[in-house]
Amino acid sequence: MKRENQKCKILVIRDLLLETDELHPLTVQDFIDKLRERDITAERKSVTDDLMTLTDYGMDIESVAVGKRKGYYLASRTFEPAELKMLVDSVQAAKFLSPKKTARLIKKLAGLSSRWEAALLRRQLYISDRGKTDNESVFYNIDAIHGAIAKDCEISFVYWQYDLNKKRIPRKQGARYRVSPFALVWDDEFYYLIAYDAFDARIKHYRVDKMTRIQEGDAGRQGKDVFSAVDMSVYTSRNFSMFAGEEADVVLDCDESVIGVIVDRFGTDVSIHPEGERFAAFVKVAVSGQFFGWVAALGGAVRIVSPKPVKEEFLALLDRVKNAQE
Repeated sequence: MKRENQKCKILVIRDLLLETDELHPLTVQDFIDKLRERDITAERKSVTDDLMTLTDYGMDIESVAVGKRKGYYLASRTFEPAELKMLVDSVQAAKFLSPKKTARLIKKLAGLSSRWEAALLRRQLYISDRGKTDNESVFYNIDAIHGAIAKDCEISFVYWQYDLNKKRIPRKQGARYRVSPFALVWDDEFYYLIAYDAFDARIKHYRVDKMTRIQEGDAGRQGKDVFSAVDMSVYTSRNFSMFAGEEADVVLDCDESVIGVIVDRFGTDVSIHPEGERFAAFVKVAVSGQFFGWVAALGGAVRIVSPKPVKEEFLALLDRVKNAQE
């Protein structure tokens, strides 16, 4: 067994380096002691030679004084601590991930840092079940969709929704949806499939965590010419929270205080015309209840000017909301 373990010496040293950082280096004697725990014998020169070999291989190994000795640590990694923290925060916030998958992914991300930084990331970990999906098959769905896109084939699936008992029930009495998949988009903390529906001859989107029993079809994908004309960044900015509606060119009269909100929503290319302490914003949106809700949430700082039918639809919605509260 010792002889077999001996062949892994340089690999074990590499693994030990991955656990280090500038504040927690390992001396040559530390390496020798840790190798011995794994039934691997080593001399000081052989450890030093292995460290030089790993440096030549591309590992950024630096040294620092540890008392009267020299300690070694891995100075740089694929991800910096701040980058890993942002990734961990994104995973925590993603609603399309179940709590179980969230914890598993964060554990893997923490493994890309030093042992000490990983412990810090885990201490900062807080996973809330609120808003998280209970669909554990999301990753399999994503994999199946990517596979179908690579094979240039249609897919079919069952799409579900909640009933009043908070139970998942299939839409359309369980009839399968058949579409041509083209892209996956992460918007408003959920993953969406962007696909072409040949029956309705238009682009549609579906929540990936609400899809189940995905199957590849024998037919090739349709709607390639339609999809090639779609700019995904524009598509997601027009469809508020990915709720579709009839597209319209809308003029918004806005208070100057919400210029940041307008740019965040529609991008820096949005057309605006300053008018004193207000400005007009010319935007193209998918008119939906979610768009009207966004306007209402700005508390009068944004006013729909035109087209007239969109403005009237918004006012009618406000009347319905008001009457429902009385």
